[in-house]
Amino acid sequence: MHPVYFGSATTGAGVEALMRGLADLVPAAGPDITGPVEGRVFKVERGAAGEKIAYARLFRGTVAVRDRVAFGPGKAGKVTAISVFANGTAVRRPAVTAGQIARLWGLAEVQVGDVLGTAGGGPGQRFFAPPTLETAVVARHPGGKARLHAALAQLAEQDPLINVRQDDVRQEIYLSLYGEVQKQVIEATLASEYGVRAGFRETTPICVERPVRTGTAEEVLHAPGNPFLATLGIRIQPAPAGSGLSFQVEIGHQGVPLYIYKNMEGFTAAMEEHVTAALRQGLHGWQVTDATVSLVRSGYSVPDGPPATRGPLSGPQDFRKLTPLVVMAALRAAGTVTCEPVHHFRVECPADALAVLLPVLARLHAVPGVSATRGDVVTLEGDIPVAGVHELRQQIPPLTRGEGVLESSFDRYEPVRGPAPTRPRADDNPLDREEYIRRVTRRGAREIARR
Repeated sequence: MHPVYFGSATTGAGVEALMRGLADLVPAAGPDITGPVEGRVFKVERGAAGEKIAYARLFRGTVAVRDRVAFGPGKAGKVTAISVFANGTAVRRPAVTAGQIARLWGLAEVQVGDVLGTAGGGPGQRFFAPPTLETAVVARHPGGKARLHAALAQLAEQDPLINVRQDDVRQEIYLSLYGEVQKQVIEATLASEYGVRAGFRETTPICVERPVRTGTAEEVLHAPGNPFLATLGIRIQPAPAGSGLSFQVEIGHQGVPLYIYKNMEGFTAAMEEHVTAALRQGLHGWQVTDATVSLVRSGYSVPDGPPATRGPLSGPQDFRKLTPLVVMAALRAAGTVTCEPVHHFRVECPADALAVLLPVLARLHAVPGVSATRGDVVTLEGDIPVAGVHELRQQIPPLTRGEGVLESSFDRYEPVRGPAPTRPRADDNPLDREEYIRRVTRRGAREIARR
């Protein structure tokens, strides 16, 4: 049984009952003020001067002005000001303690959903289904691209799930979406809040790639064709569907240049970041998931080392630049299958409309499942590739005389039937070894020249 409250924020009807219900039904937890900091950012906005302001609830500990606070994956910032909410308003305070909600200034890279502190999670953690569609967004006026990108970057701070992706090769900006209506919302927001007029290209599904088998590859220090001062060996293995991407290290300290990374944990974190970045685009351009990646070999050079490893000091850039080559070689050995997002749908419509609805479902590659009839109303459930959801939503009103209702939500990824769709690469393309090395070495030379 779930309690349900309803009312009006405009008139205040139902608000008192809701407040009583919260006090009676929601479990209470005493604040732990002395424990390590743990909180969650639930909103981000910009101040009058363009500074970022994070709204956060603190579950544990105390955060004071000038404290350095960790947040998100490996980020941190110094809190420069705090406002604590009390009696319906935000009041400047020197600190915020567990059990309070505050606005925090100074965390320049913070995003909605970031966990404050080092706990890595918190009470009430929520998980959202991934966006399953994407579209290219373009400025309607020449010269408006920079303003558009800046506006989208600020929108992404408020909603990281739109996942702004810059394709530097084609000079295009992509957004992740949940549906076509979201386009209209983003377009209106860009126009009203940022003064930017934008248009959108065709919406397409966001696929993923899964490894088919185990693949291993390595690049050896000083070997012909390896211009980077590092040795790396990578193994990629399939993992259970829905498990995501995991990274592990199977080497000892002898392969870690501690003069760079200071400790094994730092090296592991850096390599995981490089591997994750490389697998954002697989063999067909889609993000790789449901895989276990293992670092099975590592090496570096030092001027006074043994002959096999003697040479100029290896730097972090050598490991960073070499990782995509090794990862893509291991992935090519493993092979991938491209999987499309599949939604579970539920249609409620007049029973006599089912006969005309079923052929449409078949054309959209939907798989009907459970159905039930109650009087002259039928309920039909099943699965449908996300590419057909929008058309089905458009077809339901005319096919059901305006009486049909469609609900759908992401359920899983399934291998694509027929030719696998590809997405143009937006990186330096480590699948083309010669082109990749030429690009990264040329960029490195330009960076050295600027310094």
